[in-house]
Amino acid sequence: MYFSVIGRRAACGVETASADVCPGAGEVGAEFQKEIAHYTLNQIQPRVVSFEEQVLIIREKLAELYESEQQWSKAAQMLSGIDLDSGMRVIDDTFRLSKCVQIARLYLEDDDAVNAEAFINKASFLVSNSQHEVLNLQYKVCYARILDLKRKFLEAALRYYDISQIEKRQIGDEEIDEEALEQALAAAVTCTILAAAGPRRSRVLATLYKVYLERILRKPEIDAFAEELKPHQKALLPDNFTVLDRAMIEHNLLSASKLYTNISFGELGTLLGIAPQKAEKIASKMICEDRMRGSIDQVEAVIHFEDDTEEMQQWDQQIFGLCQALNEILDGMAKKGLPIPV
Repeated sequence: MYFSVIGRRAACGVETASADVCPGAGEVGAEFQKEIAHYTLNQIQPRVVSFEEQVLIIREKLAELYESEQQWSKAAQMLSGIDLDSGMRVIDDTFRLSKCVQIARLYLEDDDAVNAEAFINKASFLVSNSQHEVLNLQYKVCYARILDLKRKFLEAALRYYDISQIEKRQIGDEEIDEEALEQALAAAVTCTILAAAGPRRSRVLATLYKVYLERILRKPEIDAFAEELKPHQKALLPDNFTVLDRAMIEHNLLSASKLYTNISFGELGTLLGIAPQKAEKIASKMICEDRMRGSIDQVEAVIHFEDDTEEMQQWDQQIFGLCQALNEILDGMAKKGLPIPV
């Protein structure tokens, strides 16, 4: 787990009252409590509509037990069985939002982005009208972590950064400590570094100016950074590069484009620590996707880099040429005695 800006219990939004259903439950062991609860749910199931309130209490108690044992997905599954759209009892939107966020958070503890996203999507219809600041913040944290797990690193970085910039240190009864915000900012930096190199990434890096150096990174620096990554951020991609390998190769390639006017495939491969053919393929993809300016000469096996300075010079030359042509037209009109519009 990355971090928790607000404590877990605040997500529940309602206190459980298991004693109403099972008096003395706290006096027996957790396993026996779970056995009783599951048996009760099975017996109630044929007439569940008549016992919705009791089912809610039992499921919350079971989820609490599973959570205490760090069986996150089981806890989430137990809560997901609560009917949040019941027509038999009044359920306010704050309660619905709290349950959706709590379930998403539990799935995220097991890095289950698919199920977590399903409940965050449900929460998204409720959060826009929510005045509950704690729940709204928890929603943002869950959403950022889902984007991170789905390897949408640039979007995740922006979400993490937004969280790290929270000015309030007291939200409701909960206090946000500086360490949590620093973790959010560190997560933003990590995700930005792992994102695909290009103008958007550079803009985010500029925002996160702490790491905006755009220099070529060497293996010891990359290895040191790798030690801080989560398992999903080291996942192996179809081309046999890890997420980090791919991000660092693209970063170094973009950095090289700012240092060199042109470079051979062989030299580029040596610089990036990969085969020349792979260096050419990655460079070609970045150029085609407008993430790097340049062209490839396959006959000479050379990559030519372009920069914004050259483009601006060409633009200036075109403007100068247009102005010069316009002056010549006006001079010609003046010599023929034609009126010149002002």
